[in-house]
Amino acid sequence: MDAGAAFLVLLVVSLLLAGPVLAIIAIVRLGQFRGQADQVRKLTSRVFDLERRLSALQAAHQPGAASAEPAEPPAPTMQPESLAPPAAAAPPIAPAPPASTPVPPAASPSPATSLPRAPELGAQPVFGSIAAQADSDVETLIAGHWFYYVGILALALAVAFFLKYAFDNNWIGPTGRVALGILAGSAMFPLSGWVLGRGYKYFSEGIAGLGAAILYLSIWAGWHYYDLFAQTTAFAMMIAVTGVTTAAAIGRDTQRIAVLALIGGVLTPTLVSTGQNAEVVLFTYLAVLAAAMLVIAWRRDWKVVPPLLFVSTLVYFWGWYGDFYADDELSRTLVFATIFFAVYAALPAIQSLRDGALPTILDVILVAANAFQYLIALRIMLWPAHRWGLTFAVLALAAAHLLAERAIPQKSAPAKTQAQTTRLLYAGLALVFATCAIPIRLDGYWITIAFAAEALVLVWSGLRLDMLALRVPGLLMFAIVAVRLMVLQIDVGQAPAFLGNARFLTMAACAAAGALAFVFARRALAGVQPPESHVYWALGIASNVCFLVALSWDVWDRSWRLPSLGIDGELAAQLGLSMLWVVYALAQIVPGFHWKSLALRWQGLALMGVTIVKVFIFDLSSLARFYRIVSFFALGLVLLAVSFAYQKMSKAKPTT
Repeated sequence: MDAGAAFLVLLVVSLLLAGPVLAIIAIVRLGQFRGQADQVRKLTSRVFDLERRLSALQAAHQPGAASAEPAEPPAPTMQPESLAPPAAAAPPIAPAPPASTPVPPAASPSPATSLPRAPELGAQPVFGSIAAQADSDVETLIAGHWFYYVGILALALAVAFFLKYAFDNNWIGPTGRVALGILAGSAMFPLSGWVLGRGYKYFSEGIAGLGAAILYLSIWAGWHYYDLFAQTTAFAMMIAVTGVTTAAAIGRDTQRIAVLALIGGVLTPTLVSTGQNAEVVLFTYLAVLAAAMLVIAWRRDWKVVPPLLFVSTLVYFWGWYGDFYADDELSRTLVFATIFFAVYAALPAIQSLRDGALPTILDVILVAANAFQYLIALRIMLWPAHRWGLTFAVLALAAAHLLAERAIPQKSAPAKTQAQTTRLLYAGLALVFATCAIPIRLDGYWITIAFAAEALVLVWSGLRLDMLALRVPGLLMFAIVAVRLMVLQIDVGQAPAFLGNARFLTMAACAAAGALAFVFARRALAGVQPPESHVYWALGIASNVCFLVALSWDVWDRSWRLPSLGIDGELAAQLGLSMLWVVYALAQIVPGFHWKSLALRWQGLALMGVTIVKVFIFDLSSLARFYRIVSFFALGLVLLAVSFAYQKMSKAKPTT
């Protein structure tokens, strides 16, 4: 390439680099000139106002000033903005009156004759000023902001097109290309600071972001495209660029530059990736980047940075997991997954301890999303080969969130509602993790028993602490227990032990848990109001029915094995069922009289009615003579006893 072409290339490059700088300098100078012109205009208006006031004061002290008309002040002479306003001529001072002559008081001008204050030069009517202000805002938005972004983009494209043209024609070699990009990107940061010092914040942020982008691309091209330096060198250089951009964001306290630094830092592993497994380097870099950026975001109160970091980390983690994970990397991957969970859980926890609540909805979403993604990672990696490890991990998560809930300080109004929401969030997560531990470790009917026990503990704790937020999950757990008992079948084997098999013990344990919850609620009458109290009544009745069904099932199965004694199995089962229901109804009516419990007596009467229908409709037509006699005899005796008891109770009541 000859000297002329080289000179032309240098000239064009100089113009491209110097053009933006000269344009920015011209904009800054023009803004300064406009500010000086505004100051001159304001000073001219103030001088005119002072002349008017001095003239009015002089007229008030002269004899006959009360009747004289106020002199019209001379109109100000318009001066060019570049010239200084003329000096005001000093008005003649009236001679002082003799001592014997009283000084007449100054006549205060009436509203009709008072001189109005002269408007500033260039002032407009009120409605006109409002319209002008609205037009000015739209104009500033379009010309000051939108044109700025488009201008930055156009400038970047112009430089990119020129460099591509120069590269295609081999005007600049690979080393020169990378060096030119690094120099241009580095020069953008001091230029950004200089522009910020002149009051153009948006311009400075755009220039800083453009410089960071040029540096990232130049370093990537030098390593990946031109092979000028090694991968580790490129990685270190990109980390340095991220650090410089972050320092600029901290120094200027601007979240926009911080987001640019975050984007560059997150893209760095992708830019220097070779497609090979580098788990330790990748996850260590992400953990350090997340910890540093989260600390800065907390100190500067930047709300956008944590969610962006969290999403970026998830993309990298699960992307690596899908491509490179193997069973021999379980321990190392679990350690990094735990570090990521701890990093993103620490900042909201510290905010909750300091302020008593999570400040924004983004923080609430971050806490919940972080917990559930960690649970999913544990489930995928540990199930089913490491069930005990998964169980302990889930219980540890429950304990950690419960400790966080207990550590949140109590707040008074108006921050009480927000603090309660935060406490409910951590308590709810602790409950979810504790509940998940049950099916992870247990199987079959043990899960149902554990759910019933957990429901009882939640209801009891909610009643003791007067917390509806604990009682509601407990009642929901009882509903889950009921569904499992109705849907899932429990295998009892070919010859189940009477009242000692898995089915009876499971149903009896669930019925006992529901009955205890009902008893606890009855003792806490002050804290339980309708409709919640109605739910506890329904729970008590359902528990009674559950225990009766468990007994009936075992009696039916036991009666079918009586044919070995020469007794028909089906007839014996029907008779046993009728006898059981009569005895069970009587067992509820008698305590109902003793404890004066109307609800218990009504349940016994209802069961007695069902037994009467069964005996008179089914047993009368299907049972043999012997079984029919026994069934009717037992039912008749019980009915007579119950009737006698009710007649005796009615006579004992005073008549009205």
